[in-house]
Amino acid sequence: MSKCKPYRVLMVCMGNICRSPTAEGVLRHRLEAAGLAESVQVDSAGTHSYHIGNPPDERSQAHARRRGYELSGLRARRVCDEDFSAFDLILAMDEDNLEWLLAECPPAERGRVRKLVAYARGAHDGAVPDPYYGGKADFERVLDLVEDACDGLVEHLTRTLGRA
Repeated sequence: MSKCKPYRVLMVCMGNICRSPTAEGVLRHRLEAAGLAESVQVDSAGTHSYHIGNPPDERSQAHARRRGYELSGLRARRVCDEDFSAFDLILAMDEDNLEWLLAECPPAERGRVRKLVAYARGAHDGAVPDPYYGGKADFERVLDLVEDACDGLVEHLTRTLGRA
């Protein structure tokens, strides 16, 4: 592959401590396995500034680690205006965060914004639900949905970048 500017993907949830860092870690792992790590950069951010600078939630880290994903080096940040032009694809975890992103996004960049589950290959409820106030099963459900959607996203990126 040529040394072109990498394709950039931003994962977004509310606080950037559970769902979006999980999605960032899963997608990075899947891209590495697909040989696309050099061609695609991944980041995550939140629509709110509750946890800026904090690592992912300990429960998210523990569940992810059991499946082979390391999230400990990630730090929460808030979506900034520059993200809308800097990223090729901005993926919200749910409808609320999608609406926030679309309200903040310049009209010319709105085509870059969608929900992560748009790439899911299996059944889903239209969102990656927030596990923050839930238990172990909720964190496992997030991982199941994120893995499925990231597998579909990697297939999409393989086709897209193969044509570039």
